[in-house]
Amino acid sequence: MSKILVVDDERAIRRALREILEFEEFEVDEAENGKQGLDKAKAEQYDVIFCDIKMPEMDGMEVLDGLLRAKVDAPVIMISGHGNIETAVQAIKKGAFDFIEKPLDLNRILVTIRNAKDRNVLIEEKKVLKKTVRKFKGSSIIGETDEINNIREMIEKVAPSDARVLVTGANGTGKELVARSLHDLSDRKGNPFIEVNCAAIPSELIESELFGHEKGAFTSAVKQKKGKFELASGGTLFLDEIGDMSASAQAKVLRALQENVIQRVGGEKDIKVNARVVAATNKDLRKEIEEGNFREDLYHRLAVILIHVPSLNERRDDIPLLADHFMTMICAEHGISRKSFEPKALEELQKIDWSGNIRELRNIVERLIILCGDEITGEEVKMFANPGKF
Repeated sequence: MSKILVVDDERAIRRALREILEFEEFEVDEAENGKQGLDKAKAEQYDVIFCDIKMPEMDGMEVLDGLLRAKVDAPVIMISGHGNIETAVQAIKKGAFDFIEKPLDLNRILVTIRNAKDRNVLIEEKKVLKKTVRKFKGSSIIGETDEINNIREMIEKVAPSDARVLVTGANGTGKELVARSLHDLSDRKGNPFIEVNCAAIPSELIESELFGHEKGAFTSAVKQKKGKFELASGGTLFLDEIGDMSASAQAKVLRALQENVIQRVGGEKDIKVNARVVAATNKDLRKEIEEGNFREDLYHRLAVILIHVPSLNERRDDIPLLADHFMTMICAEHGISRKSFEPKALEELQKIDWSGNIRELRNIVERLIILCGDEITGEEVKMFANPGKF
């Protein structure tokens, strides 16, 4: 049964609306002034709210503003005996669903309620769709082994928070995919996902890359540049191969994480940043700490949540799923008809020692698609999986 709130300082109007709505089998609640109506709407869930415009102390427009600030989902139908086109337009612009003049017309009320309920259904469908899309984006981690299912569960738990995550695993295992899934399933998904490969940037440039620089800070700094921390503000900053970061950069990253402020290279001004940091490494950071290559205090700042991504050799049962996924994706990229693997081909793929992990599997699947016929055989896998044999 739909629940409707009627906010009006006139008792006769409230009673008339109650009789009409209860006859149509709606559950009706009343509020005799704007403040009471606003408090009730915040405390309970209503399907539709009727609100008078002309009321003492807090008028209907103020109630509407309060409902919008409180993010009350229920559609608000404004009613007034002193209405005109200007008032109606103003109410609709503010966010009201509709405007009805007094004396109230039964048919108009019922049609408006029906339209408002249809609107509620559409909103709920949109929420479900968005949630489904978010899950789909996060579900690009392919696999059904226990290790992968555990990672998915961890991501779903951790993603809505702002907790920092350290992703560990060998090269090519899909650490970036974990970081992207954390971002896509978080409230920050509409903001930037910025990636920095700490191993690919020379040590003398990493600070400028992360924190930006002021004009003239060094010879080639011909203009001011924002760093990745600033660019990722409001979103997620993915620090890949964090174990290769210089000691100087580590100290500045630590300060940024502690205080949420940075300074550009050559600058003295503190700049507030708000980026969720997800880091990844293929190194044993505990060992790096013992050898004096990595700061222990930075490790503890980064490793609030630890997610380890297993090697492909540790999840061989996922190889058929991954091969099928890459088959679909690569054939689409090349604009050719989808090919298939015979069962023996998948068995041969599972026998390979995958030193390059997922990245190597993708390359081999692409090679097989290019070199083989419509159905890839076990013999072809043995022939072409090792490039040294042809």
